[in-house]
Order: sequence, then C-alpha cells, then structure tokens
Amino acid sequence: MATAVRMDEETKSKLEELQAEIKLKTGEKVTQQEILTELVESAVRSRSAFIDSFRDGTNALSDAEIERFNEGTVSSGVETDEADIDEILYG
Repeated sequence: MATAVRMDEETKSKLEELQAEIKLKTGEKVTQQEILTELVESAVRSRSAFIDSFRDGTNALSDAEIERFNEGTVSSGVETDEADIDEILYG
C-alpha cells in the first residue's frame, strides 16, 4: 500500500535528478518509490550517522582539539575511583 509523501519542489527536482542519473549510469529504470525505499533502507543501515546528521553544530572534537586538551592534563600518580569522587562531591 503506497502512501503519498509531501516534499518541496527543490527536493522533488533532486529526486528526479537521481532517477535520471540512475537510468543513465545503470540502464535500469527505477521508480521514485524505489529510490525513496532504498534511501530509507540506507538510513536504517547507518542509523547512528543518519540521526547525527540532524544535530546542530559539531559534537565531536577534532584530533587537534583532543590533543590540545590532553596537553594540559598531568598524572598525579594517585588513582581515584567513583567512591572517592562521590565522597568529595557529596560528603
């Protein structure tokens, strides 16, 4: 059972471009429904990356940022566990 999906003209145009390029490069005629189905399946296969694409800004630090952060850390030689931290924070 097919269901209608609303999209703006720019998105519809991009979908038509994809459809034409698939026909040109593979010789196979595919429907827009087949393209949308494959796009959804692709997003599901890489769900985490797809969801992350909707986040605002950058969440992960670059390697240079991580290195710069670690430059300021020093080891005191004393191991601290969760109980120690809880005791210091909460008494």
